[in-house]
Formats: sequence, C-alpha cells, structure tokens
Amino acid sequence: MKLVSSWVVAALAAQAASAAISHKLDGFTIREHADPAKRALLQKYVTWDEHSLFINGERLMIFSGEVHPYRLPVASLYIDIFEKVKALGFNCVSFYVDWALLEGNPGHYSAEGIFDLQPFLDAAKGAGIYLLARPGPYINAEVSGGGFPGWLQRVNGTLRTSDAAYLKSTDNYASNIAATIAKAQITNGGPVILYQPENEYSGACCGVSNFPDGSYMQYVENQAREAGIVVPFINNDAWTGAHNAPGSGAGAVDIYGHDSYPLGFDCANPSTWPSGNLPTYFYNSHEQQSPSTPYSLVEFQGGAFDPWGGVGFAGCAALLNHEFERVFYKNDFSFGVAFLNLYMIFGGTNWGNLGHPGGYTSYDYGAAISESRDITREKYSELKLLGNFAKVSPAYLVANPGSLTTSAYTNNANLAVTPLLGSNSSASSFFVIRHSDYTSQASAQYKLTVPTSAGNLTIPQLGGSLTLSGRDSKIHVTDYDVAGTNILYSTAEVFTWKKINNEKVLVLYGGPSEHHEFAVSGESSSSVVEGSSSGISSKEVSNALVVAWDTSSTRRIVQVGNLKVFLLSRNSAYNYWVPQLPTKGKSPGFSNQETTASSIIIKAGYLVRSAYLDGNDLHIQADFNATTPIEVVGAPSGAKKLVINGEKTQFKVDKNGIWSTSVTYNAPKVRLPDLKKLKWNSIDTLPELKNTYDDSDWATADQAYTKNTAYPLKTPTSLFASDYGFNTGTLLYRGHFAANGKEKTFFVQTQGGSAYGHSVWINETYVGSWAGNSIDSNHTATYTLPTLQSGNNYVITVVIDNMGLDENWIIGLEAMKSPRGILQYSLSGQEASAISWKLTGNLGGENYRDTVRGPLNEGGLYAERQGFHQPQPPTKGWGSNSPFTGLSKPGIHFYSASFDLDLPSGYDIPVYFNFGNDTSTPGEYRVQLYVNGYQYGKYVNHIGPQTSFPVPEGILNYCGTNWVALSLWAHGDNGAKLDSFELINTTPVLTSLGKVKSVNQPKYQARKGAY
Repeated sequence: MKLVSSWVVAALAAQAASAAISHKLDGFTIREHADPAKRALLQKYVTWDEHSLFINGERLMIFSGEVHPYRLPVASLYIDIFEKVKALGFNCVSFYVDWALLEGNPGHYSAEGIFDLQPFLDAAKGAGIYLLARPGPYINAEVSGGGFPGWLQRVNGTLRTSDAAYLKSTDNYASNIAATIAKAQITNGGPVILYQPENEYSGACCGVSNFPDGSYMQYVENQAREAGIVVPFINNDAWTGAHNAPGSGAGAVDIYGHDSYPLGFDCANPSTWPSGNLPTYFYNSHEQQSPSTPYSLVEFQGGAFDPWGGVGFAGCAALLNHEFERVFYKNDFSFGVAFLNLYMIFGGTNWGNLGHPGGYTSYDYGAAISESRDITREKYSELKLLGNFAKVSPAYLVANPGSLTTSAYTNNANLAVTPLLGSNSSASSFFVIRHSDYTSQASAQYKLTVPTSAGNLTIPQLGGSLTLSGRDSKIHVTDYDVAGTNILYSTAEVFTWKKINNEKVLVLYGGPSEHHEFAVSGESSSSVVEGSSSGISSKEVSNALVVAWDTSSTRRIVQVGNLKVFLLSRNSAYNYWVPQLPTKGKSPGFSNQETTASSIIIKAGYLVRSAYLDGNDLHIQADFNATTPIEVVGAPSGAKKLVINGEKTQFKVDKNGIWSTSVTYNAPKVRLPDLKKLKWNSIDTLPELKNTYDDSDWATADQAYTKNTAYPLKTPTSLFASDYGFNTGTLLYRGHFAANGKEKTFFVQTQGGSAYGHSVWINETYVGSWAGNSIDSNHTATYTLPTLQSGNNYVITVVIDNMGLDENWIIGLEAMKSPRGILQYSLSGQEASAISWKLTGNLGGENYRDTVRGPLNEGGLYAERQGFHQPQPPTKGWGSNSPFTGLSKPGIHFYSASFDLDLPSGYDIPVYFNFGNDTSTPGEYRVQLYVNGYQYGKYVNHIGPQTSFPVPEGILNYCGTNWVALSLWAHGDNGAKLDSFELINTTPVLTSLGKVKSVNQPKYQARKGAY
C-alpha cells in the first residue's frame, strides 16, 4: 500500500476508532464506516444537501461526460478531450480504470507509460474539469472481462462477493489505484471530487443468496478509505433499485445514483423511438429511495454500443441524436437532476484486444465527440446549449419539481409540462414541455399559463401562439435572475448570460419559424440596436416590458434598460461559445458562478477552447475547419488587443461594443502514401503446421482439473486457455497422437466469443474452418480426416481467435469465467485421452513480454510471439508478397511495411486505415492491423461492420517513419487477399492544440525464449 498524507491517516484512524463496527468475514476484518456525520468530517470541500453538491461551499450542478483514458493511449491528447468537454459548459468527467491492463500478471501492478493515470488527472486539472473516479475493480464498460484480468478465471470463489479468494485477489489493485486517485483528490488540490467504489452492484442470481451483501460493499469501500480516499462515495445502481442507498446499513454510499439507457441500442432503426421508454417516474423514485441526497444519474445514455455485424456507429449517432438530447435530457432536468453524467461523451478505441467480444475495435459509441475527436455532429452543438444553460442557472437546483401535467400549464392536451417551481431560496421557476407522446414528429401550437411574481400569466401575451416541433422539448423560465435583472418570463430558451461592466447580456434562441416572447420586470421601453426590427414588437404589461419576436436566421439585439438581449435561431446559437476568463494565469480553473458571470461570449464556429487576459491582450485559443468570422461579446474593459492562437489580429468594434474579425482557413496539402505501392515483406505465421516444428516450449495441457469453478471440464485434461495463463488474442493448440488407421473424423467444440473463428489442420493438411458469425460465441464441428497411416504420428493444429472475455454485471453468472479455447473434442477410432495437447497464446502469457504496450496487445500467432509486429522487424529472408496478393489457400500470413509521413504542423488531421471489400472476390477472412507495434484494428470481412480504423497522432507518427503490419487469416479453400487497403484523412482542423507527443514505440528485438 502506498503512503498517504499523515492527516488523512489520522482522520481515518480517528474515524475508525469512533465509528467502526468490526466483523469477521472469511478471515478478513471488515470495518464499517457507518456514521455519515463522522464520515463527513474527513473533508470539507465536497458536501451536499437534498438539492445538489457544494464544491468549496458553492452550490453546483455537476454536468459530466464519460471518458476512458485507456481508450485513448496518447497522453498529450487528453487535454484536447477535456477542453472539448469544458467548451460544452460541462464541469466534470467520469472515468473508469481497466484493472486488466494494470495487473495482467497477478501480484504485479504496473501503471507506467501509456497506462499512467497521472497525465489524465493533470490534464483534467489544467482544463478545469472535476473528476468522478470509477476504478472498479469491476467496470463492465464493454471491455474484456468487464475489466477483470483473465487470471481471475482461476480464482476459487464467486466474483464480486465476500468469498475470501476473490476479495484477496482485489487487494493489490484496489490499494494501488485508490492511492493514485487519492493524491488527486480536491482535498490535495486535485480534480477528483467523487469516488465510485463498485459498479452496477444491482443484481444477482445462480445461487448467490446474500445480495446485496453489505459486508462485501463495506470491504470495497474500506479498501478505498484505507488507501486515502476521503471524498464522498457515489454509486451507480443499474436501475432504480435503491441498492446501497444512504441509510441502508453496511456498505451504504454517501450519495445514491443510478443508470439509465432509455432509448435502447437499436442503431439499425435510428428513426424509431419505441413508445413507453421515456422515464417519467425518476423523481418519485428518488424521493422514496434517497430524498436526502441530490438526484444523480451517474450513467445516462449518451450513445449506444454496436455489436459485430451491426450497422456501424453512424447509425448510433443518428439514433441518439440532437433530438434525443432535447427530449430525454430535458426530461432529466424536469426531475431536478443535480448530477448528470452522459455515457459516453467520447468513446475512443478498443485497441490492443481490450474490448469485449460483443463489440469491435471502434468504441465511437455515437457520442458527441467522435472516435477521431471530431465535434461536427449536431448533438455536440445541441448539448452545448443545454450545458451552458445549466451553468448559468443555479436557481434550477433549488426549484421544486412538480408532477407531470397535461392541463394545468398548457391549453394543448397533446403536450405535457413538468414544473420546477421557485422556492424560498429563489423565485425562479422552470417549465419543461414536451409532447405527451414523446415519439411524436408532429408540430403543436400552444399557449402557456404559468405562475410568476406578477401573478398567473397566459403567454404569449401579445398575440400568436408558441410552437413545439416534433421530437423537441423546451425549458421555459419565469422570474429568471440575470445579475439582478428579473426576466419575468421567456418562452425562448436561455443559452447564457453575463454581466459586462455596467451592462448585461442575455442570449436567447428559438427553433425555426417559432414565435416567442420575453418580459423584463420594471422596464417600459426597448429598442432594436442590431438587425431588423421586423417581427419584433413590445408593450408594457403589469409593470413589465413584454417583447415579442419571431426567430430569424439573422441575429437581432434588443436593448431593454441596461440589458442587451441577443435573439438567435437555434442553428446560429450553435456557433457561440462561453469560455471562462481566469482571474489570473491562462488556466480556466474549475467552474463556478463567479467565473461564469465574468466569462466572455464568442461567436466563432468550430471550437473555442479557452480565453485569457495577458496585460491588455485578450487571447483566444480556437480551432477552425473553414474561414470563420469571429465576434467577441463582453471583452474586458482592460483589453485593447486581440490575439488568436498566438497571432495578433486586427479587429473592429461596433456601436454595441462587439469586437469582430475573421480567421482565414487554407486547407493544407496532405500527402499520404499509397499503401499498395509500399515494399511489403511477408512471412508464413503458421510454421506450426510443418512436420519439423518443435513445440517443446509450449505449455503442456496436462491439468486433470480446471481452476475455473464456473465451468466443468468435458475433456480429459483442461484445454481452457486461462488455466495456462493465456488470456488474450489468438490461441493455438497442437494435439499429438499415434494413428491406428481407424480415425475418420475429428469433432471439436471451440469458444472464442462473438465473431470469433477457428481453423483446423492435421499435419499440413487443412481439414476445415469455422469462419464465425456475429452471434455465436462457440461452435461445434465435425471434420472429415484424410486417410491416416496406422503407427504414424500426427498432430492436429487448432487455431482460435479469442475476441476477449465476456462481461455481465449480474453477480453469480460468472460471465467473465466463460473459458476460451477447446471445450470438448473427440477423434473417431480413438479415446480422447489418446491425444496429448500443447497450447500457446501470447509469448509469456501473463508474464507478457511487451510491458510498454501492455498485457492484451498481442496474441499467439508466430509473428506476434516473435515481436515481428513491432517497428523494424528482421525482414531479410522474408518473401516480398503483399496483402493485395494474399494467400491462395487457407492459412495465416503476416505482412510488414514502412512509410514516412510529413503532415503539416498546426493542424489536427484525422487519419484512417480503410479496408475495402469487393464482393466479387469471395473468401472469408480476418485481419489484425498493427501500427508501430500497437494493435489498432480487427477486421472481419464477412461480419463487419467496421471497415475504417482511425489511428490517432501519437500512435501514428505524423512527422517520421511508421511501421504497419497485418496478419491475414484465410478461412476458405480459395485463400484471401485485400481488395483495397488505404490511408485516408478527413478535413484537417487548424488547431490551437499543442504538440502531440508520440508514445513509446519499442522496436523489434529478438525475444529470448521465443518459439
């Protein structure tokens, strides 16, 4: 266990002495930190009431997105993701840690290089983003084994229970990762404000009778506390089951939270919204289950996973699009959600075999930020509107959610309104309106009757009606405070507001062709100070000035007293950004209302990362994908010069004090090599088929039992790969026997997970393959053998593609223990015991050789065991065959080539390796793509759907030499070849992102003991 600060140790000791209840559990002592009041004494920085969290005493809504650092193994790109999250108006990121990557060898915790969490923690602090830490040990997360390392298959105990063997297996990881996170807590000046001690601890079956097990949860929580975690615990119940809610006894968390994926995962039908899936019961459930804690949605749907054989993540992005956000996220707001975390905000890539078998290499997830870190999806822009509204609307947190109604607030029975009414703390009220049939694509007209400080008002007051388009939702506000000015109501939605010296700015937006009103208390006149006054009218009503306006594609500004109201269309509002101006330095700091009020508003297009004042220079850090006009609203009074991405820029100032300039974008010339013209070298990567091959260094499959307690043996000795320490990638088996001449068939059942395949040879003779499909995780086959000569020795070779270990959060299913390898076999004319088996996987198994790229990156193919997938392999003596020529018969070949890149600096250029699939060339095959030694793609041509594989800068050397390697496995009699294989790029982005540093890329060195 790593040392923690003395005051933390002292606090924990005092707490344990005063509040501990001791139990003995299978030889382990469990200390229940059961008293919330005493637990709260551990820290003062993060507190809460029934409405929200307080950070350093300030009430905040936590608006968060999920990011997994292990899915982007380039540390210098973390800041890019954090700045794009920050630009949404968010103030938090939630992250998982994958145990399997850090303790691939039991007892040997390694978090170095690309697996070091510290750069991620530092980047969050630099961007001013709080963190929710979710280190597991179990995480699900669509990763191999749900984050459990493969060696847990040998643990003699039910996983995620109080079984002593399981608890002991977690100690090393839990103490190390929690100690790392502890150093980054807000109590130590870091960004971590919350800690999740378990993941979806929400259901059990299959003989697990003691559920939920408070003693087990308490053990997990004590692991964290004893490593120095003092921030509050939050959980993520998989559903509203109240598991481990505060007050439920041992293992109770401080703040109860749950997950929800209400629209589902049918990416093949992105326009279909099933009826009945919009949750309307969340608030009532919360009031029954955990009324003393802020309402927390710890995972709410931000996209969808897509399985092998799916339609691709473009379909998921379309299903969970901007319309979904408008309806479902604003529905969450109607419950008074105070912690909202979207899973995912950036998905990333399942590089190096880290994914589970239910998904392919991409983990784009259809998220707001794409796998290649692009933000052109409209859902990113829509989310920015909501994030910035939440940021400037603290009164929302203390408003009282009411009941869903279809009559009290609107005259249209087809619409539903949920009120959040003002309280003693604030008069501000919020009214969330949507279609009663939330799937409706119809447009509805309505009036709204709402309580205000001026009495009940029916609006619009000056004539006309409001419009709610199909699959839309709105948040109408009343008595909304803008730095002391009371907005009596606004039917248009609030994007942001700020105070500028003696003036104030409010930005409102409406959808296409909508009519709106806003009213300002205590004012009697207005003037249009920018744009046409057509469609704008005003009238004083009951000591408030009511302004009616129609949405226009052209911005209009209306002056009411010392308030300027910007009237925007929703599409034009997408181009606005609200960076915080730090009080000192360049870092934006963490979100709070003081910095929000002193932020600036910038119209700029693609992305504004940050802004700061240096003397009288106003600096803006921004990205551009086209020539872009720039406007600055609310430049500080001391600012005299404008600097964009380090270059001083000439600008004009209009009568409203708005600065304007433009940035010219010139598309750079991007030269990428033709991969077909590279000098390819190739080698057979199945030398095991030769009669002369020596497998004496392979593991002997001689265990007459399995340590896997979940799955009984059906073979004389265990052929489960994890029993011998092989947990990832391709598996190879060689079965030796002496023939008696009666052998006619070979029956085998293999298991490798969805989309896996296998191939079988006897000596050098191919006998058949299972090419795989998107559904089956195992397959039984009977193969006809050639005539064997009695008395001769033969070897059956079975190659199996391991697609990762299964995951399932339901305790007792033991899904991750579902073995990989040969489950059963028989050889006609022989006893099963007549075959003696050898097996191999990645070189060294759990004592893996490439500690830089980690325990999962390579499998058991000969070329992988030798390290030929790394840069500068010893290709002298290899053939000059290319993957475009391929194989003429079943087998597996390995190809290597190098190329140089010299891409223009100052641009963020997404680069992809694209595979083509010409159906006129039959053949079922599978490919692994290695880039500079990192496995960055598994392509299965007949299953798909992924054909395009983005590789980030840092893995790919944008200025330097790169090595690309492919393994090509042909399942069919006709062999296989690549129809096309290209390197392409999408639109370069002129960026203020700093230099991207390449990760460590160890080159080939002869491996001791490689076979």
